[in-house]
Amino acid sequence: MKTIFLHGLGQTADDWRAVIQQASLSDIDCPELFSLPEGDMSYSEILKKLEKRYEKETETFCICGLSLGGLLALDYTIRHRNKVDSLVLIGAQYKVPTRMIDFQNFIFRCMPKKAFDNMGMSKKDAIQLSHSMRTLDFSAGLKDIMCPVIIICGEKDTVPQAELHIVPGAGHEINKEAPEAIAAIL
Repeated sequence: MKTIFLHGLGQTADDWRAVIQQASLSDIDCPELFSLPEGDMSYSEILKKLEKRYEKETETFCICGLSLGGLLALDYTIRHRNKVDSLVLIGAQYKVPTRMIDFQNFIFRCMPKKAFDNMGMSKKDAIQLSHSMRTLDFSAGLKDIMCPVIIICGEKDTVPQAELHIVPGAGHEINKEAPEAIAAIL
């Protein structure tokens, strides 16, 4: 079965490398989420790109997403539940806290453009993407998810409700801080 890894904001697909190397998975896809033309960077455009990428898949697959990737995985599963066999959410929330996004955008605005060089997107696009996520709320669609769900959170991150795995000493970016723990859970 194919496993799809979706990275978070501030990351690239390469940030999954250590997890993928340690996991015993044979069919893996790890798309670069921010490969849209500059100015098109919004949550809905990234989701459309994912839907197009997997529209011809005939077999069900597992989606594993971190933070923004987790939001996309959750949304995709709600919209295409017949395609998703299992779902792994890492540091993801089903309702985006508006104040947190606004604070994050404030921080982004204060950061120099050079700080965004390793994020795979420009400062302008990062701000635009964050702003486009302000009203995301999947509360109503949670009841439609019928596949098994695993929730993974770092010990220092907040915990949503589902099967829970706490990774000692890890923060929000568990795929970078403890890739062996994710590989073992998967």
